[in-house]
Amino acid sequence: MHFSIFRYNPEHDDKPYMQDFRIDLESSDLMLLDVILRIKNVQDDSLTIRRSCREGICGSDAININGRNGLACVTNVRKLREPVELRPLPSFPVVRDLVVDMSRFWKQYHSIRPYLVNDEPPPEKERLQSPAERERLDGSYECIMCGCCTSQCPSSWWNPDTFVGPAGLLQAYRFISDSRDRATGERLQDLNRDPYRLFRCRTIMNCTEVCPMGLSPSRAIERIRLRMLDVEGHGGGLARHRVPTVR
Repeated sequence: MHFSIFRYNPEHDDKPYMQDFRIDLESSDLMLLDVILRIKNVQDDSLTIRRSCREGICGSDAININGRNGLACVTNVRKLREPVELRPLPSFPVVRDLVVDMSRFWKQYHSIRPYLVNDEPPPEKERLQSPAERERLDGSYECIMCGCCTSQCPSSWWNPDTFVGPAGLLQAYRFISDSRDRATGERLQDLNRDPYRLFRCRTIMNCTEVCPMGLSPSRAIERIRLRMLDVEGHGGGLARHRVPTVR
């Protein structure tokens, strides 16, 4: 198969370039990560990619595959059209080759306080939930933080320092909807303090399209907005932002 891979080493290269590789595949069920590692081991040991579990759980090996973000470890290489073009995740600064700097991504994630907030005295064993309360978390807690959605979101491209991004907002909804959390009002106020923090989402749904876990950050964002309207309707004092129009 023919592969065209993005290469850039800031210590030696003046600018990025694409490098072609051809490799014979001995098996029809190889995953893309297997092939990338074979290219690295056999043809060019300087090729760099981040990876860990190789089971589609850690999210480390998220890259852009023929123009669409995905996980290399769960992408069957035989289903890809040639030449297979591999690039780092769009919108993130490139560290080297297919590895990107996700510092800004993690900063936005941590800004939503991704943990339970509950100052009540802890129970003797655990904080219980009913089956219905637990079911509300389905579709949000499964996020593996690979960055595929945020990287392919135009609002994140244009407002990287202000818009929380699909992954961060999905996690915000996960805790807003958790019956054990006692900071729902504070979380909604925090997301409402800047019109670009939440409301910059244009519902383009690229995030839902590329999520390797089949989740829908766009649905979670809409549910956060509805919670804000509900709180406002009950005298919670949340003001709706008028989002600036870009022309």
